[in-house]
Amino acid sequence: MIDFGLPDDLVELRDRVTKFIHEEIMPYEADPRQEYHGPTEELRLELVAKSRAAGLLSPHGPVEFGGLGLNHVGMAVVFEAAGYSTLGPLALNIQAPDEGNTNLLHQVATQEQKERWLAPMVRGEIRSVFSMTEPDGAGSDPSLMRTEARPDGDDYIINGRKWLITGMFGASYQILMARTFDKDGKDLGATMFMMDNDTPGIELVRVLNTIDSNSPGGHSEVLYTDVRVPASQVLGQVGQGFRNAQVRLTPARMTHCMRWLGAAVRAHDIAVAYAKQRQAFGKTLGEHEGVGFMLADNETDLHFCRIAIWQACWLLDQGEQARNETSMCKVRCSEALSNVVDRSLQILGGRGITDDTVVERIYRDIRAFRIYDGPSEVHRWALARNIMKGN
Repeated sequence: MIDFGLPDDLVELRDRVTKFIHEEIMPYEADPRQEYHGPTEELRLELVAKSRAAGLLSPHGPVEFGGLGLNHVGMAVVFEAAGYSTLGPLALNIQAPDEGNTNLLHQVATQEQKERWLAPMVRGEIRSVFSMTEPDGAGSDPSLMRTEARPDGDDYIINGRKWLITGMFGASYQILMARTFDKDGKDLGATMFMMDNDTPGIELVRVLNTIDSNSPGGHSEVLYTDVRVPASQVLGQVGQGFRNAQVRLTPARMTHCMRWLGAAVRAHDIAVAYAKQRQAFGKTLGEHEGVGFMLADNETDLHFCRIAIWQACWLLDQGEQARNETSMCKVRCSEALSNVVDRSLQILGGRGITDDTVVERIYRDIRAFRIYDGPSEVHRWALARNIMKGN
């Protein structure tokens, strides 16, 4: 039996985050420094400074570098509270891809790599990139990866093209996945490489126009031409890139669920408030069964998504791989929480499609949740494969 009772210190931290988000961060939601491709770096740094002053910066980060060192259940509680504002994850420095990269570097990087790249990221001073997806197919099926790394003395030379790389514009460094070969041309498998984004040969080709706008720097297409990277900047082991990627991707699915749960709760709260005061046909909207049933469905979806998230996080904290559980949670939460936001927008009627409330923004942003970190269909396929294997 899983005990979901929260310790007093975590309840106190959640309440502090909630108060901070409402009083310090939500007033920024109309700030003009939120541009088409996401919030500007100036705005991010301003929000991070507020979080740092409040002692709430990087709740997921290792304590040795200034983070709060929360476990997965702790993150679930705090990330949901932060997600209540569209700018909350940015303020607490828990926005993707930095959040996932923090976990990966903490577990896989050398001490020298941690000092160089992880420490300033946990402090909120810089942003990072995870560069894996490619325009020719390497995304949900990473075996199609065409970016190559070939040895040249003590270095590797990297050539290839990536796209939908979140946050590239304005980021300081990246973790890049490339298919790696030895000096005889033997394919060793995928490897992760660390590199500063001003390394010669890295070209930001274009920032893509996408439906979402919650990540600083947007999503870019990036070209790599004879990029020279020292062997000391290999992250983890040569040829073990796909295995190490699971260190990042498995918990990252859950942190997406946590943040979007908070956003869906916000949309639902706005819809409830509107349904209580808006009159139609002699009574409030909420008294009409059509609207009341939508609110009831919202409450149900939010409740069971929270339970699913906490259960999967509890398993991760017990040292379980929990890949099936995190895949199921990602599928169910991405779809159920999208439905919550969709119903909330519908309840608001014409106001819902305007920017008079934050719901239309959440509606646009959350749609991408069903695609990134593995589309629902890919997770279902993986689950079905495990079912047929008897796992």
